[in-house]
Amino acid sequence: MTSPHATAPRRTYWLEHAWLGTRVEPGVALDVADGRITAVRQETPAPPPGAEVLRGLTLPGLANAHSHAFHRALRGTVQVGSGTFWTWREVMYSVADRLTPENYYALARAVYAEMALAGITTVGEFHYVHHTPGGTPYADPNAMGEALIEAAAEAGIRITLLDTCYLSAGFGQPPNRHQLRFSDGTADDWALRSSLLKERDHARIGAAVHSVRAVPAGQLATVARWAEERRAPLHVHLSEQTAENDACREAHGRTPAQLLADHGILGPRTTGVHNTHLTDADIALIGDSGTGTCMCPTTERDLADGIGPATALQRAGSPLSLGSDSHAVIDLLEEARALELNERLRTRTRGHWTVTALLRAATADGHAALGWDDTGALETGARADLTTVALDSVRTAGPLPRLGAEAAVFAATAADVRHTVVDGRHIVRDGAHTRVPDVPDALARAVAALRA
Repeated sequence: MTSPHATAPRRTYWLEHAWLGTRVEPGVALDVADGRITAVRQETPAPPPGAEVLRGLTLPGLANAHSHAFHRALRGTVQVGSGTFWTWREVMYSVADRLTPENYYALARAVYAEMALAGITTVGEFHYVHHTPGGTPYADPNAMGEALIEAAAEAGIRITLLDTCYLSAGFGQPPNRHQLRFSDGTADDWALRSSLLKERDHARIGAAVHSVRAVPAGQLATVARWAEERRAPLHVHLSEQTAENDACREAHGRTPAQLLADHGILGPRTTGVHNTHLTDADIALIGDSGTGTCMCPTTERDLADGIGPATALQRAGSPLSLGSDSHAVIDLLEEARALELNERLRTRTRGHWTVTALLRAATADGHAALGWDDTGALETGARADLTTVALDSVRTAGPLPRLGAEAAVFAATAADVRHTVVDGRHIVRDGAHTRVPDVPDALARAVAALRA
């Protein structure tokens, strides 16, 4: 079977409508060679001979900057009833306990195929299930991470594996029985294991601090140094819960953001995930350091986490990206509009982000947060990653084509994605995955295997 990330042949894509960063243009031809865009020809009213025709609105490929693939198995089981993030977490642990390299590969392959169907061409996988239950390493200490990398290859999308340091249950507390398989014991041992992971054409290796409660303060600098030496992305769950903020103040006399700043975690290659419960001083620290913010609105509302200060963070200098996190839904268009609509609910005013800004968060800035700076724009030299959204579905029909971007962001869903192209190759064609023939069946089988 040909690798989805092998060098693509020369070809031309004709885009009925194309998003060119700030505007929709009709009739655009993209010449592609070696997986990159070599020319962008506007004012091409008809498809050139031999061109592949993409009808609808074509965007740059979407970047899902925060994923926990195994959480997909929770969909439909945790959306009802009372509780909080902390009670949800216990159910999540019960799924994590059942993961093996084999069943995690099967689940992740199906989840990443679902992402491709939703127009996602790159995923940032925040990966912390490293060892066997009980904490004994596998014969290959990165068997679980390798399963995720291979799953992304088979599903045809690009991955940044954010190998996560997770050492404690809370400030001064050892890992609980569920968390033993997450922990390497020390940050130095985490760094040794993570260093064995190798990048490949479709995969980059980044780092993550699970949270300030999960990595002792004295070991944060080890993770920061590992990422700095490799010029790698570094992500961290930050201030997702008020209880974490309170515990951090009690243990260290400062907020999580201040603690991370003190130990060199913040910076332009770092992304804080959620950034929900922040002080004004926290926002200034994040913005002044150039630290990014990954918002995950569908998960944040599903878990009743709260609405983060995204507008204030962006004004302070923090680039925004988007993630589907727990995969209550996998739909980056929904994440983009939820960012705006949540802020409307919070402020009772409208128009906090332009469509251009929302699409940038879902494309170029999301890819940059994952270390793929050459992806996320329909321009010469960029990787040929394309997502085509139908403009004639029951959700998108009606607006003039020049308003296609507004229709895509504020009305379309993942179900309206017609084509997904990665490195110049069709991964989704006419709404069907080209490598995973029955994605719903693959998902059903993988989830059933975990629940058995």
